[in-house]
Amino acid sequence: MKKRLLFGFVCAVLLFIVMTSNDNTIVQKVTNFIVTDNNDVSCYEISNTYGFPHLESDPEKPILGKNIFFHETSCFGEKGIVLNPRQACAVESAALMNPESTIYLLFLSPSSISLETKEMIKQLSSYPNVKIRRIFPEAYTKDTPLEDWYKSGTLMKSKWKRSHMSDILRYLTLWKYGGIYLDLDVVVTTSLENLTNFAGAEDWDDVAAGVLGFSSNILGRRMADACLRDLKKNFRGNDWGNNGPGVITRILQKICSTKYTRDMSVSRCHGFKVFPPSAFYPIHYKKWKKYFEKEKSNSTMEILKQARAIHVWNNLSKSTKIHVNSNVPYIVIARKYCPKVFSNCNDTF
Repeated sequence: MKKRLLFGFVCAVLLFIVMTSNDNTIVQKVTNFIVTDNNDVSCYEISNTYGFPHLESDPEKPILGKNIFFHETSCFGEKGIVLNPRQACAVESAALMNPESTIYLLFLSPSSISLETKEMIKQLSSYPNVKIRRIFPEAYTKDTPLEDWYKSGTLMKSKWKRSHMSDILRYLTLWKYGGIYLDLDVVVTTSLENLTNFAGAEDWDDVAAGVLGFSSNILGRRMADACLRDLKKNFRGNDWGNNGPGVITRILQKICSTKYTRDMSVSRCHGFKVFPPSAFYPIHYKKWKKYFEKEKSNSTMEILKQARAIHVWNNLSKSTKIHVNSNVPYIVIARKYCPKVFSNCNDTF
């Protein structure tokens, strides 16, 4: 009992440091300690007929630059694929607000759909611009700059295989097809269809990788090529953030000839747009509870009005349940931008 109490106290202290520290080095070190990741990736190359159609065998390939991509890199067992309402909400919001784009939800697991997820899939499939597919990493990397790197097994030595696979896929998918990548905890609140070659600053110290856009033009190809080269050269399996936001940040520092995110203007970055934090990360991760609090919800909603999308920091917020009849900011947003999923998620969201 004493050991459990001590462990709980240590975790609480470390979490407090993450939430209050302005030192990114300290935050990264503590994140490496507390972030958990189910490292079972045994499903990635399993070939069977369960689950969703394979993207690579789809006769209708993604149209270059006209897509929005989400990835789910978990392996699911006998229970089947689980897509929770918040993840489904992210996909629906993208489909609702971007009707001229094809929204791809890409799974790596070959499992069948779980009973609890069938209704979510049904609601998403009612949108004509949503496609749900499966990909095989080895086939997906074939004939790309990452083919030999992936075969080398470097990913399998990672401390966070699933998270780092997500990092790999966001850059690889944009290299293959162009378009926009979104994390599965991003709710889209305005159209993104007029945006090309962009990323969003998480704060004025870091560029984030939860919302990325690379077009199929010269600049987009240059960015995609540079990101894959950086990923191969600087991949670190023992550093949680190095292979995601670290990649786009390093590339932009080179292209824009500045170390500072605040100085990454469109002209300085040769046409690439770095949006301010208010665009995609209006609530900083240290203040993620604002999405779930009724107190001062009006002021929070005023902040969200400036956003093109909201990132709800699922790693921190996933265990916080909220009733569908409440009026906290996250519920207000979900009720409006993912109405089908929201109306079919029972009592809690």
